[in-house]
Amino acid sequence: MPAEEEDCGNFEERVRKLVEAGYEAIGSEIIACTRCQLHKSAIKRVIGKGSCNPRVLFIGEAPGKNENETGIPFCGRAGKKLDKMIEYMGLTEKDWTVVNTVKCRPPENRNPKASEIDCCKPFLVAQITLLDPKIIILLGNTAEKSYCPEKKLEWGVPVEHEGRTILKLYHPAALIYTASKTETQWAFIDKNRNLWE
Repeated sequence: MPAEEEDCGNFEERVRKLVEAGYEAIGSEIIACTRCQLHKSAIKRVIGKGSCNPRVLFIGEAPGKNENETGIPFCGRAGKKLDKMIEYMGLTEKDWTVVNTVKCRPPENRNPKASEIDCCKPFLVAQITLLDPKIIILLGNTAEKSYCPEKKLEWGVPVEHEGRTILKLYHPAALIYTASKTETQWAFIDKNRNLWE
C-alpha cells in the first residue's frame, strides 16, 4: 500500500479531529491532503461554496476542468444548470452550500474510485457536521454512493438518514446531456418544496 494511502483508515477519529478544528481548518487540511492519488494531478482543491449556515447542502460528484483551475465547485456549464435549479427552488445565497464527494479532479473526468471517495469522506462528513443543514440534496449516483452507500434511493423521494432528510436529484450535468430530464427535475423540486421552505 502506498504511503500516502495508509492514512485513509481510522475514519471516526479523522472526522472528530476535523470537526474540532473547525470549518476553515478543514479547508487547510483538504489543500494539504496527499492521502490518495488524485492530489498528484490537482491544480486546485475544491472545498465548497455558499453559506456557512445553510438550510440546504448540495453534494456533487467531483471537480471538473473549470473547478480544478479555479478551486470553485460548479463554476462551468453544470454550475449554470445548478444556479437555475437553486433559483427555481427559491433559495437565496444564505440558504445553500455546495460541496463535492472528492475535492480533487479525477483524471480525464472519470468517476472517482471507491478508494478515493473513502479517503475524502472524512472531509465530507466533517463539513456536513459543521454546516448542519436541514436537508442534503445528493446530486447523482456518485454522491449517493459516497454519503449513504448502504441505501438505494429513488430519484426525487426524500428519506431520513442519520437524523437528516436526504433527497437524490439528477446531477446538473445530466440536464445538459439529457434535456428531457429537466422537466422531471422541476417536478421533483415542486413535489418536495416543503422540505426547505
